[in-house]
Amino acid sequence: MPTTTAVRELPHPAPEEIRLETVLHALSDPIRLRIATALGAHGEGDGAGAACSQVELPVSASTATHHFRVLREAGVIKQCYRGTAKISCLRRADLEARFPGLLDAVLRAAAS
Repeated sequence: MPTTTAVRELPHPAPEEIRLETVLHALSDPIRLRIATALGAHGEGDGAGAACSQVELPVSASTATHHFRVLREAGVIKQCYRGTAKISCLRRADLEARFPGLLDAVLRAAAS
């Protein structure tokens, strides 16, 4: 019998529901900006992304969970479960379509 890994989706805003002020608020926090920068380094496409535990943060696990949730609810990241791991990746295409150049500009500024 073949085995499959179920992917459980979490609620995310539709691309047209992503609001500029919510994205900017989410990225204004240094911890959330660090998460976005780390996820940006993990690439895109199928299999891209990182488990929350792979992003090193100087906060407790419950605080990290809060920061990931804020980013997801703002539409900055997408999260889904693969087995027991919650995988996160940037919603780069959705953000680029909605606010061209914004994410790249923020990530470049954070790197400098």
